[in-house]
Amino acid sequence: MTQRFLEGRGALVTSSSRNLGAATARALAARGAAVAINYFDSLDVAEALVADLGRDFGGQYVALRADMSDSTAVRSLVQRAAEAIGPIQVLINNSGPFAMEPFAEIDESDFRRIWDANVTAAFAAVQAAVPGMRKEGWGRIVNLSAGSAYLRNHSIYTLAKSSMIVFTEQLAVELAPEITVNCVAPGQIAESADDVAEFDPSFAERAVEATPSGRLARRADVAEIIAELCGPRWDPVTGVTIPVDGGWRFRRF
Repeated sequence: MTQRFLEGRGALVTSSSRNLGAATARALAARGAAVAINYFDSLDVAEALVADLGRDFGGQYVALRADMSDSTAVRSLVQRAAEAIGPIQVLINNSGPFAMEPFAEIDESDFRRIWDANVTAAFAAVQAAVPGMRKEGWGRIVNLSAGSAYLRNHSIYTLAKSSMIVFTEQLAVELAPEITVNCVAPGQIAESADDVAEFDPSFAERAVEATPSGRLARRADVAEIIAELCGPRWDPVTGVTIPVDGGWRFRRF
């Protein structure tokens, strides 16, 4: 049975009406957290998730709209989440749109959009959430990087997700001891293989072939790790990045 070690704590998961964000919201709710769900243009989906969580776990949940590429909207999101469910003591920076146009070709507006929704959004959310965490004397931040951080052909997405690792390490130093900051870097997620096929039809197949574990991680696998990082067993750990890729990142000769 899952331990409810987040009972009485508020959690915000950015970009969480669907996919990994939704799975993470569910994993946190299962551990007792009140959860704010963030959406941009999928109100019906977000409200359905709120209803599902309420039915399954009986806690307090809310759906809040915000454009994660707008840092002012991100700061407002944190404030509104705290007003709705109480102090935000768990922050999951999950927002992370993808792009892989080469640097020599990518439009500057797309560069800024990907950077802002990945990195600037996390920065703004942290700045908005940290004062409340410090006031409560306890906080957990989990940033999302990606397997693309270890590649050199995913352009601005690689740059953004590599930055999340460094961001995590410096925050861990700055925010100790009350707040721990860790990072999870999923490789290709099984349920998202079709989405990546739009950019590279053979990527998922090649990823499985190159993965020692012989399979792709599923959303629930990653979400469980994120949620457990917020629990008492991980209290001594801060500033680490955990690749969840079945060993895919290792070169073999």
